Amino acid sequence: MIILGIESSCDETAAAVYSDKGLLCNIVASQLEHEAFGGVVPELASRAHELIITSTVKQALDEADIRLEDIDAIAVTRGPGLLGALLVGLCFAKGLSLRIGKPVIGINHIDAHVYANFIEQKPEFPFVSLVVSGGHTQLSYVEKPFSHQLLGESRDDAAGEAFDKIGKLLGLPYPAGPQMDALAKKGDPSAYKFPQALLHEGLDFSFSGLKTSVLYHLKDIPEGQREAYVHNNIENLCAGISHAITEVLVKKLEKAVSQTGVKAIVLAGGVSANSMLREKTKKLADENGLTLHIPKPIYCTDNAAMIAVTGYLKAQSGMYDNLHMKPFARLPRAKVQDRNGPGPMA
Repeated sequence: MIILGIESSCDETAAAVYSDKGLLCNIVASQLEHEAFGGVVPELASRAHELIITSTVKQALDEADIRLEDIDAIAVTRGPGLLGALLVGLCFAKGLSLRIGKPVIGINHIDAHVYANFIEQKPEFPFVSLVVSGGHTQLSYVEKPFSHQLLGESRDDAAGEAFDKIGKLLGLPYPAGPQMDALAKKGDPSAYKFPQALLHEGLDFSFSGLKTSVLYHLKDIPEGQREAYVHNNIENLCAGISHAITEVLVKKLEKAVSQTGVKAIVLAGGVSANSMLREKTKKLADENGLTLHIPKPIYCTDNAAMIAVTGYLKAQSGMYDNLHMKPFARLPRAKVQDRNGPGPMA
């Protein structure tokens, strides 16, 4: 079985090929023009996808040494994401499907982050997954493939969004998350104490208050001295902010493990590349005898390898879609009792 994966949910145009032999290639074309705006501009993203999606898919097929006619199915991101960007990838996949007469498989982008762990590993079910990205922060109980129960999610900003917005307050260029991680390694996490919202309340997250706390902290510094203050304390500031975010993530993860009784945890999403989060999650796993799965950093951020492997797993179960499927920009909010209730094995 050979699956072509296509990803275009945000500002990466990506294509990958996954087969019975494993991952054959993974091509990611990033859109650097968004840096000047301090965030992704949806219209620019859509136009960029249109310009390079054909060449990106061709490059993936060439590197995998696979002909288009050899593909058994085309897996493509349906959402969540930027609607215009999603439409480019979805329409392209439907066109290929009509051309070669092979089925399409719609992929939930958040699910794909979880199954990125299956590219090079074989996590055993059931497990608790923590997806931490720029747009989503979610805790889920995964009983079996594609059987997910949402345990908790962010009520406002996602963790990655908080990193980027706070980084902008500190004068760091977009995306700020990786730079804050590098600076935090040199700082003292205890030098500044920032709030850890909802730490003892259910399994939901909230990071908007942390952003506001950093904003007012900086406003307390006289305007003429603020730039020098940030420059002189940037490492400790980043360490304190990173500690506040990752501490909440790991404490909630620990609570979810306790409620569900699982023996394995899966970390996923762009922020799972954060070194402090990885260290704390590893410590949690070691202290509790848990098996920990974290993708390589290249599979943490948006990529098509995770789309292709998720499509492969769905194809094995006969979970195909038709050409009438539509993209979706957002995930529906779960009911409160689903988010904060006891785990399925409590």
